[in-house]
Amino acid sequence: MTDPHDSHDQPGLFDADQPHSPSKRSAAASGAAKSDCAPSQTTPRPRTGEPRTHSEARFRPLADRMRPRSLSDFIGQSHLLGPESTLRQAIENNRLHSMVFWGPPGTGKTTLARMIAHESDAVFMSVSAVLAGVKDIRACVAKAKEQQSTFGKRSVLFVDEVHRFNKAQQDAFLPHVEDGTLVFVGATTENPSFELNNALLSRLRVYVLKHLTATDLRRVIDFAIDDKERGLGHINIEMADEYRDALASIADGDARHALVLLELAVDCAKRIPLSSLSSLSPSATASGLSSASTSESTPASTDQTVHRIDDAVLKEVTRDSFRQFDKGGDQFYDQISALHKSMRGSDPDAALYWLCRMLDGGCDPLYIARRTLRFASEDIGNADPRAAQLASYAWDSLQRLGSPEGELALAHAVVFMACAPKSNAVYSAFKQAMQFVKETGTQPVPMTLRNAPTTLMKELGHGDGYRYAHDEADGFAAGMSYFPDTLNAVQFYAPAERGLEQRIGERLNTLREKNRAAMQAQTENKLD
Repeated sequence: MTDPHDSHDQPGLFDADQPHSPSKRSAAASGAAKSDCAPSQTTPRPRTGEPRTHSEARFRPLADRMRPRSLSDFIGQSHLLGPESTLRQAIENNRLHSMVFWGPPGTGKTTLARMIAHESDAVFMSVSAVLAGVKDIRACVAKAKEQQSTFGKRSVLFVDEVHRFNKAQQDAFLPHVEDGTLVFVGATTENPSFELNNALLSRLRVYVLKHLTATDLRRVIDFAIDDKERGLGHINIEMADEYRDALASIADGDARHALVLLELAVDCAKRIPLSSLSSLSPSATASGLSSASTSESTPASTDQTVHRIDDAVLKEVTRDSFRQFDKGGDQFYDQISALHKSMRGSDPDAALYWLCRMLDGGCDPLYIARRTLRFASEDIGNADPRAAQLASYAWDSLQRLGSPEGELALAHAVVFMACAPKSNAVYSAFKQAMQFVKETGTQPVPMTLRNAPTTLMKELGHGDGYRYAHDEADGFAAGMSYFPDTLNAVQFYAPAERGLEQRIGERLNTLREKNRAAMQAQTENKLD
């Protein structure tokens, strides 16, 4: 049931990048462009998807017109809206709780917020953290209290891009979420663990939305093409299955983007006179012709042309489309993590895939070069020292050649890293040594190891007892200690039995055994 006092659109499928267009308000509230928290109106409005006037519907984007009207129309997010899911039960049983939706664009965050308010017969208010401030939050709180006291209705406050609010702005919600004045519903593309205050986060349930699958997006596209009321069903569209599938793939999990591209494709489609088609058989519809001109149960379309969307049209409207890649966000770090783990797991094919995913998404290749050089030391180390040299070569090539020519050198390095023997022995030894230094504090350098560039320093005993390794047998001063006198020697480095490090380990074991024998002999001499 639509609340006559709720002057906002009802549920939709796609979360908006900008705050939803404000409804017609009284003159006193006409300037409140930052939020939908103006005083309530008493004039009912149609649900989302129902045109208010013919001219208004004509100018609304397809993605906005195709917002679903109920949970049964919602496509995707089955893990959240399954019959036994917590969120589905909360909506159907009218047991609202404050929450935050975390997920990529075009997956339904705004839609779910509107749907929750609609299904629960609650007042829906929205603000965008890009534009709003504490003043707007207070206005929403005042409206929520008014609705509660006057009409006995709850209020759902939707905060888009909630991660953009600072600490003080987030804190402003706390008492009103705590006492139930507001049902807070936030939407963010960023990790709430990093972007939301712990105090606010502890009062919310986090729901993670996923990219829509290609199958989900194909359903969205088909529905938009066939829907005569809100979609493109009144237009004769010929779009073969292969092009519909291609569009679903290009949309990259974003339903809004899929519909934007579909609308552009229809605008750019080749117009073919309907009369020039020899016949319209059932196979025509199967090959991609929409039902506007083939259905006998509906009036014939006034459009006497067929809009043919073929490979050339699809390439034109999608040529500047980019994969989702948020520089500095969770997707960024998830993908570099996937690349790192693929190289560590010795899978060159997967490593190349993630490398190309990042480059295709617009990642700075120099950043990947830096991470590759780090990987060479952290995960290969002395097992194959050539890895660090090759990583440096790739970095240098990128700086000299730029993109895309230098990216081949980066692929060269990534494949080598994946195929090289792995060892984190140096990395582990470094961490252990650093921790040991922090725990043991400042210890004096032994006199035997101190520098003695002057006569005074020599007279003070600097360098006394030092044995020059090159003058010793095998170039090794067996029994010589290089740790502070106040500390016992500690073994940090344990070479792996892989690659060159296997030979390093064999030599090191020999040297350590000589050390033990020499020190034992020194101890016995002292006892004698």
